[in-house]
Amino acid sequence: MQALKDDIVKLFMAYSDAAITAIDKLPQAGSERHYFRIHTEEKTYIATYGANLKENEAFIYFSKHFKKKQLNTPEILCISTDKNLYIQEDFGDVSLLNKLEEQGVIQPVYDLYKKSLQQLVQLQVKGHDGLDYKKCLTNTSFGKQAIMADLLYFKYYFLDALRQPYDKQKLIDDFEALSNYLSHTEYKYFMFRDFQSRNIMVKEDGSVHFIDYQGGMKGAPQYDVASLLWQAKANLPDDWKQYLLEDYMDAFEKVVGEPIDKDIFRSQYNGYVLIRLLQVLGAYGFRGLFERKAHFLTSIPLALQNLKWFVHNQSLGIAVPEFKKVLELCISDEVIQEFTPVQATTETPLLVTINSFSYKKGIPADVTENGGGYVFDMRGILNPGRIEVYKTQSGLNKPVKDFLEQQTDMPLFLNGVFSVIDISVSEYIKRNFSSLMINFGCTGGQHRSVYAAEALARHLRNKFKVKINLTHTNKDNWVR
Repeated sequence: MQALKDDIVKLFMAYSDAAITAIDKLPQAGSERHYFRIHTEEKTYIATYGANLKENEAFIYFSKHFKKKQLNTPEILCISTDKNLYIQEDFGDVSLLNKLEEQGVIQPVYDLYKKSLQQLVQLQVKGHDGLDYKKCLTNTSFGKQAIMADLLYFKYYFLDALRQPYDKQKLIDDFEALSNYLSHTEYKYFMFRDFQSRNIMVKEDGSVHFIDYQGGMKGAPQYDVASLLWQAKANLPDDWKQYLLEDYMDAFEKVVGEPIDKDIFRSQYNGYVLIRLLQVLGAYGFRGLFERKAHFLTSIPLALQNLKWFVHNQSLGIAVPEFKKVLELCISDEVIQEFTPVQATTETPLLVTINSFSYKKGIPADVTENGGGYVFDMRGILNPGRIEVYKTQSGLNKPVKDFLEQQTDMPLFLNGVFSVIDISVSEYIKRNFSSLMINFGCTGGQHRSVYAAEALARHLRNKFKVKINLTHTNKDNWVR
């Protein structure tokens, strides 16, 4: 990682005379790309490293093309000769999802969504003009083949994992019919492909800007709208979805300069909502059911509730009987209950005590009536405390968190911890147990154990709404 930071410094120095004051490794998302924030006295920049050169080339080409059209996308400032590293404009670290989570369902947040959709139309239509689609990651448009791929992704990684009976051939026939129907959409422009609130950055002046569109291709504009409004994590109110779709269609008519048949547009939009919902379920199934990543498992109930509302309230405008049977199976109370974790109430007696500790001081004792609990040894994880810059920090500090998340096996370790602990917490809630103790130990009780304890507490609060007593037992002895 230090070698990569050295390369970033060299590339930046070739672009600017400004002195770098710090380089922060940013949390990695779902891709293999690595992001860094470069700090200077005047401003900040984003450095991106990616080993996939075709992906890099697509993003760089799109960005340069969009910037010429004065669209709200980052400017590419400099590129390494091998094209695996580039520096771009920084829009900050506040996303539209952050705004929604912090402020809730209020008018200013609605206005940001509306503004995002208005800027999306600009990107789709003006960005399409003169764009060389041969530069895309895939030379094909989002047509029948891509739609079938999303449907099969859902089938293999979610539907089949349910182990429920259905007629496979009839379902494939319905997939074919639906793919044909949606691939003949009247409008095709630039399609962002992953237009969701995490990829929309909100600056201090209230303007919105887009990132991570390297997977873009030619396709139906309705797909991007569906991606944003039906994002499971955002869980937007139904009336917001309806009003924002109307806002989008009004903006679309203004930019294309002609009226549209809104009934046909809505019908095709509904089809893409369904495709997006199923593609997301496939992704959650792959990451959660096959890779056993707890974060994705907790998102499945939200996605299923989205799908349930859609099936019961919207029409596809095409006859696909086996497909509809499969959808009803997926949104059955039995299936939703299977993925919905039991949650604590105010009457639930369970209190989960979580401690970080130093093995030099000993494992904290469980003084409750039954005793017991879990002890996890974090000493197999690379120790930030051995690195000079982190010695006087703790697992509560962002640089240490970034180090543990990006340069150690901490995420993999905790994924296993979550899987084990979730079983106990679920059963303890159901059986009205009153206490569970979980301890994380490391050498000094300052970095690894602290981070792990905080992460588990956050996970259990979010998933089970259970009461937590979190203590860092060696805090008074931390190196300052």
